Formats: sequence, structure tokens, C-alpha cells
Amino acid sequence: MTAIPASGERVHALLTDGTTVCVRPAGQDDQEAVLRFYTEMSDANLRLRFFSVSRRSAEQAAARAARQAGSGYRALVAEHGGRIIGIAEYQTDDAKTPDSAEISLAVSDGRHHRGVGTLLLEHLISAARAHGVTTFTADALAENHEMLKVFADLGLRAERHFEGPEVRCVIPLDDTEDYRRNVEHRGQAADVASLTPLLKPRCVAVVGAGRTPGSVGRALLHNVATGRFTGHLYAVNPAAQSVLGIRAYPAVSALPQVPDVAVIAVPAEGVAQVAEECGRFGVRALLVVSAGLDAEQSKALLAACRDHDMRLVGPNCLGLANTDERVRLDATFAAAHPAPGSAGVAVQSGGVGIALLGGLERLGIGVSSFVSLGDKFDVSGNDMLQWWESDGRTDLALLHLESFGNPRAFSRTARRVTRRMPILTVDAGRTEAGRRAAASHTAAAATTTMTRRALFAQAGITATRTIPELLETAALLHSQPLPAASRVVVVTNAGGAGVLAADACAEAGLALPALPPGLVEDLLAVLPRGASTANPVDATAAVSEEQLRACLDRLAAHDGIDAVLVALVPTAVAAATGDVLVRALTHAPERRSRTLAAVLLEQDVPVRLLPSDTGRVPAYADPQAAARALAHAAERARWLARPPGTVPAPDGIDSARGRAVADRFLKRHPDGAWLDPRTCAELLDCYGIPQSPWAWVETEDEAVWAADRLKGPDGHVVLKAHWPGLVHKSAQRAIHLDLRGDAQVRAAFRDFDVRFGHLMTGAVVQPLAPRGIELFAGVVQDEVFGPLILFGLGGTATEVLADHAARLAPLTDQDVHDLITAPRCAPLLLGREGTGPVDLAGLEQFLLRLSRMASDLPQLAEADFNPVLALPERVTALDARIRLLPRRTHDPYLRRLR
Repeated sequence: MTAIPASGERVHALLTDGTTVCVRPAGQDDQEAVLRFYTEMSDANLRLRFFSVSRRSAEQAAARAARQAGSGYRALVAEHGGRIIGIAEYQTDDAKTPDSAEISLAVSDGRHHRGVGTLLLEHLISAARAHGVTTFTADALAENHEMLKVFADLGLRAERHFEGPEVRCVIPLDDTEDYRRNVEHRGQAADVASLTPLLKPRCVAVVGAGRTPGSVGRALLHNVATGRFTGHLYAVNPAAQSVLGIRAYPAVSALPQVPDVAVIAVPAEGVAQVAEECGRFGVRALLVVSAGLDAEQSKALLAACRDHDMRLVGPNCLGLANTDERVRLDATFAAAHPAPGSAGVAVQSGGVGIALLGGLERLGIGVSSFVSLGDKFDVSGNDMLQWWESDGRTDLALLHLESFGNPRAFSRTARRVTRRMPILTVDAGRTEAGRRAAASHTAAAATTTMTRRALFAQAGITATRTIPELLETAALLHSQPLPAASRVVVVTNAGGAGVLAADACAEAGLALPALPPGLVEDLLAVLPRGASTANPVDATAAVSEEQLRACLDRLAAHDGIDAVLVALVPTAVAAATGDVLVRALTHAPERRSRTLAAVLLEQDVPVRLLPSDTGRVPAYADPQAAARALAHAAERARWLARPPGTVPAPDGIDSARGRAVADRFLKRHPDGAWLDPRTCAELLDCYGIPQSPWAWVETEDEAVWAADRLKGPDGHVVLKAHWPGLVHKSAQRAIHLDLRGDAQVRAAFRDFDVRFGHLMTGAVVQPLAPRGIELFAGVVQDEVFGPLILFGLGGTATEVLADHAARLAPLTDQDVHDLITAPRCAPLLLGREGTGPVDLAGLEQFLLRLSRMASDLPQLAEADFNPVLALPERVTALDARIRLLPRRTHDPYLRRLR
């Protein structure tokens, strides 16, 4: 994957102290700047770089960096404030070792220990991999401890060979999980440092704070002031000396001190100018609530932030808040200050933000920090997850994201963070809801909804359908322990309420097991006469508070139960009037070890948290809401209990040859196309994807000869016509099955020739496959989400049933297991009614190899394997179609800002 393409792309990334730098290829205009970079170095630094203090070496290095990339040479520079502060380069010997490159690295004086060299090396590694380089070598003086530490800390296996005063380092560029993890950790530290001025500012300026009541700027200033912000607060208004009693200044540059964050609430046409002024004054972060910026204004705003090292929230947002007692910042124009607590909230929609804040307020769940991301030019949900992971206050994350800038980086962050806290989101934008994907090729079967849900499932994110459902689930996860599994017992004082609750649990996928005899006896001993101990447990209307509490205590102590759902209604029985029975839920001598939730059908709010002696208990007005929340909690527990998963490396894969096949095809088809059968087979062979024997034929006689050679024991073969662009063979009647003997083969070929002679370039002959389970597997390369792997029931049934599951590549072993077991056809694969299972190990390998091919080749726009024949002894693709498009993609794990 090309991180630094030949076109000369500039990217911005963060150093360890949160500083933004520009990383770009060196160019012809850089010779003077590179020379200045070297000549300003100290003699000691020059000696470590060139092994001498010769200025001639600096001149040669500057001339080399300024030449065009090519002939195995690449040079990247890091810029800050318009000056080069670091340079990294590599040179291969194309004639002898084109896959090995000699590297050099230099960082300017005063910029050491800030991650400049490491960041440049990460980008250089990504560029080198894209050009076939597999190993870096570097020579350094043995006394150059800092450089040797940079190499050692990359996360790659670095070998050292001492040769007198010098050390030769050999660094294989393997794309390992350890390396990605190290890159990730460095990125997290840099990200948190860059967000500190934004979320923990010591000085805030509100630009556009007006005197008109009801104006956004005035509301923002009012909320910061009345929220008891602990730092310095200024207003910027050229027409006023004070606003709301707060001193106002005519411009940002006139402020008595540099703000950490400037809150901008001026008309759209003035935003970029204010941002530029802030950057020149040294402001480190911007919160832009202004809306309506056009394309040029937006470009100018982001350019000012990048040029002047500022992080940006917005534009078009509600604001942000941090309830930390040391900060107490409410820079929003919401109607009320968020209460302090431990829920982190990030939204794109201001309206959704207001709804979530209001819902959390009603539940009594406080907020650690709130950020309205708005148009999300810079700061994203990924940034906020990393902040919450490190802030020491957040234990519940709520997200509402309408788009993803880098889903694969987001997924890695979420997988890590959600092992520490629940991440809840609303699955917004379900444009395909209710529509069956009745299509036989992968791109049509893969919907945006399917892709997004695959991301959530793999990352362990709890995805709800609505804001009320999100709040209902948050109430349970915030107040109760997770259930170990999905076994629920319903307890009620009214049979009808118990039936409703039981139905809701079953529909949500929860299990309602029968109670064992010993537990039944215990319950009957404490419940009123006439109670039923089936599941649901009907305690009858005569149950008292003490009896219900004793029942719940016994259920909570039983190992075969994971959660208890109590459905109560008010009755005319004196002992059960009012809130008496509710006390049995909340008044317990010690915290019950099982998840507990209530359904109070007469409740006038959808969900509330009942205070208890040992915590809080969620109470729902609707049994379905309670069941959904319990199901989400059980799924989270299941996700946490499973191993994180690893990406296996199937043997016999030739990635370099696969890339060469793709490049060669795209040279012949620069606009992209479906692969012809021979090229398709060659590509699949590079990845060891099993195919049915086949032969390419262009004449009737060739078809007869191939059929005689390929026919199985029964003598039957299949003939498939081919021409460029043919996708649906069955729909075009371009396939003849069950052919036997020369006459039938000749007749079939002649039929194709008559009907498709003006199109057909040839045909494929295959032996007739034995009977087995026909499956579907495919890939679609989403430009945002990356490669998506689909799997399910195949053959003609794939069009009718759309029984597909999906996961994003690269697949872990856990993802493969989920793909195989998720579709409704899974029982057929695992064996039933006396039949053994199919070759599950072969099926796993098939999907892993498909994932590897999709991950290796961003040009792979679509791959469609239908049918894939699954037998007890093997798994084989009977038909394969692959479409390539000319695509350049970024390394999804490379550190870079949006």
C-alpha cells in the first residue's frame, strides 16, 4: 500500500508532544532548504550523521535529496513552521539487492526526543514496502545511542553487528502485530498530547461573543463563565469592551495572554481569517461552532490549523465540555451544564448531542467529557476514544458517528478501548434497512449497513438502532455487572406481565432455561402458596417484599442463571401496593452477583435508575427495552470472554507474484476490468485458493479434447462461455451442465457460438462436480472501509435468501469462526441428521487466503466465488470472478491526521 505516492502527497501527523508536522517527499526545490537544515546542525550532530564534520558531505546529501525519486531512492522530510526539521532516505541497489535498502536519518538540533525520527521512519517503511523493499540496513557510530534506540524501539526485529567504532543494523520490514501495536501506542500518546490544549485548557477565548441576547457566541461565553471554568476567560469583540461582565478585546492578537483554545462563533466568511490570526498568535486548538462554510472557506480553515499546529473541533458543532473538577469547561450552547460523571460522549449531530445529554441527565449518569464533532474536519471519534482511554475518569463511551475517516484505525482503537469500557453507538444511516440484498455478485450484496455492522461486531462496539435504545443499554451497563452468558429468569407478580417479559427475552435471543429441581424447592419454600416456579417464575399477586427479596437472593446465588428480569405491576393486595415490591429490588444487604433489571409497566418514563443499597437498578416501562439491553450486555460479555484473535499467515502464499499479476493486467486494462479465466486462475494460484480443474478452449475440437481429459468417473463435464464483462452466466444461459460424450460437448459449444459468437472469446471446460453444499464467498473493496469479506449460502439460493455474513479484512481466526457460524446455513456445514461436517479446516483456509488476497491488493475491487463446493474431504471454488480497478490506497495504520 502506497503511503507516500509518487505524486508527492503531503500528509500531517503528530509528534509525541502533540505538535503537528508535515511529512512529504523531498523534491527538486528542496536543495537549499535541506542544505540549510544540515548547515545549521552542530558539529556533534553532523558527525553522528556523516561520521565527520565535512560540509561537503552536507552539500552532497542536499543534492541527493533534491533529485527526483526513482532508481531505488526515496527521501522524506518533516516540516514544522515552514522549515525542515528532519529527513529520512533510503537507497536500494537495483542491480544486486532491489529488496534491501540502505537508510539514513537526521533530526535537527533542538528537535530530538520528540519523535521526529521515528515518525519519518514509519512513513519511510510504509513507502519502502509499497515498492518491494523488505529490509532496511543502516550504519551508525556505536556512540550514537539515540539513533540505535530509535531503531530498537520501532517494534521491528533489529539485528546489530558491531564493526569497530560502527554498528550495522539490519531491520526486516515485516508487517507484524508487534510493529502495528508500537505504532498505535506512539500514535495514542501523540494524540492525547495534542488534545490536551483543547480539553484541558488553562485559557479560553470566545471569538464572536456578542451582546445580543440569544446569539450563539453570547450563549457560549455564558456557559463557560457560569460553568465555573477554572482558567482564564476572555471575550473577543471589536465593538464591545465587555460582554456579560467579561473583559472583551478587539482581536485575538490583542489578548493579554495566548489562549490554549479559541472558540470561534463568527459568520462563515470570517472563520478562516480568525483561524489564521489565532495560529499566528500561538493558539493550540480551535473549537469552531460556525456553520455554512463553503468549500474554499473550509479548505482555508483546515490549512490554517495544519500550518499553525492547531487541533480543530468542528465546524458546525454544538461545542465541547470537560467536567473534570480541575477544568470545569462547558464551551457549548446547550441549555444546561452537563453533570460531572464517567460517561464520555462524542456526536456529529448537535441535536443528537442535546438528546444524549438530556437522556443521561434524566438517568442520573454524569459526563466526563462531551465533544460535538460537527463536520469533523479534524478531531474524530477515534481521537475521543484515545482520550477517554487515558483520562482516568471515563468508564462508558457513547458515540454517534455518521461517517468514518479511517475505519480500520478506528477498529483497532475500539478493539483495545472496549476491553476497558463499553462503547455504545447508534447505527445511523441504515439506508438499506428492510431491503433484501437479492443479487448474485458481491458488490451488490454488500450494503453500507452490512459493512458498518461488520466494523462494529469486530471491534466489540455495542450498536443500537435508536437513541432511546442506546440510553436503555447505557443504563444497564452503567449500573449492573455483566451477565456471564444469556440465561435469564423472569420473575413476576402477574402472569401476563411475565409472559410479555419472557416473549421479549426470547425475541431478543436470550435463553429462558427451566429451573433445576433443587432451586425449585428453594423458591417454593419462600414464595406464597400457589406460586409457579416455571420460567417465568410467577410469585403471584400475594407476594410480599420479604418473599420477593428472598426469591431474588436465591436466584442471584445460583450458578445456572446469568440475569434476572423482574416484571412487576401494582395490585390491590395490601402487601404489594405502591413501591413496596420495588424495595425488594433495591434494598439488599449486599450487591447481588447476577445482572438485575426490572420492568415496571406503569412507569411513566422509558427507563430510570432506581437507587439501591449497593448501587442502582435499571427499571424499564417496556419489556422489549429491558430484553434488548440484557441482550446487548450478554453480547458484550461474550465478546470480552473470547480471545482477541490473531491474523493467521497461510503457507504457500506468493504476495509479490500476486501483485505482479494484478499490475500486469492493469497495464493491459488501464481502466480496470473483470479478469479473464486464465489470469483469474493465475491470481488464485498465488494465494493457494483451491479451484476445480479446468481448461480454456476456443474451438469445438479443443472443447471435446478438454472434456475427454477432464471428465470424472461418470464422464460428465460442464461448459461455460466467456466474454469480457460477462457476470451472470446463468441469467445469460451461458453455461451447459451435465454434458456427456463428444456429441453433447460439440452441440453445447455450437449453441454458444450461434448465440454469442460475436461476443465470446472462448469457453471453460470443467468436470461436473459431485453433490455437496454450495456456498458463496466474495470480496468487495470499499474505498472507506477497505476490503469486506462476505460468506454464506451459494448457488441460485444466494439471490433468493441473501444468507450472508460479512467481516472486514484482514480476518482473524475469530472473525473466520464468526463468518462460518453466523449465516442461517451454518448447521448444514457443522453436520446434522447423521451426516458429518464439511471440511471446516479447508473452509477456514479458503476464507483466510481470500482475506490475504484482498488485503494485499487494493486494486481488487470485487471477487465473487459462487458456488464454492463444500464436501467432507475438501472445499473447492467451482466458479470465480475477479474485477480489478486502478487504485492507490493509503496504509490504513500509518500515523496521519485526516
